[in-house]
Amino acid sequence: MAGRIVVGVDGSEQSLKALRWAAAQAALTGDSLQAVIGWEYPASWATLMPGVPPEFDPEQLAKQILDESLEQALAPEVAATVTRTVVGGNAAQALVDQAAGASLLVVGDRGHSGFKAAVLGSVSTNVAQHAPCPVVVVRGE
Repeated sequence: MAGRIVVGVDGSEQSLKALRWAAAQAALTGDSLQAVIGWEYPASWATLMPGVPPEFDPEQLAKQILDESLEQALAPEVAATVTRTVVGGNAAQALVDQAAGASLLVVGDRGHSGFKAAVLGSVSTNVAQHAPCPVVVVRGE
């Protein structure tokens, strides 16, 4: 019985590599593919981005990034079969939540280490520790 592979996408080159890897794995296993992007307002939204027009919609921007990522990374016939999920909230938590019942969760590795990782956090580390299913972290070259 086919399952479901969840892949985190944020538009970065690392997430595109993870998306391509997940699509290839889904083709091998017959699993469906679900691409997930999470978005959230920064804690200091008003001070970090003064002058943001009131019609700015971060959820719409996330959807656009997801659509463009699928278009860039996958053949059109493959991209058309992917379930697209946009979640308001922390990216790591969104992936963990969406992975409930999945066969596999796939994420890219941005390669942050040391102080930068401590400050920014690591989605790959977080999902590896908390995911309800096996996790694959696709690394760079």
